[in-house]
Amino acid sequence: MSVLELTNDQVLSLMRQLPSARKREALLALAEEAETRHEERMRLAEAQLRRQCAERGLDWDRMSENQREEFVDRLLHED
Repeated sequence: MSVLELTNDQVLSLMRQLPSARKREALLALAEEAETRHEERMRLAEAQLRRQCAERGLDWDRMSENQREEFVDRLLHED
């Protein structure tokens, strides 16, 4: 099966040619895909934070929101 490669400009040009209803469908599909990827990244990030906590003897689930923010801030500023 051949794969057609298009530039971003070509894709946008094709999208602009679609009827309004089809444009809406395409945009909704893209937004749904982006949301799914975002949720997956958030789950991965939370799992990594839980692991970092456990390695330091902390329990992510028992931490307050403020404690979590402080923990993340400390992680970001570690040398």
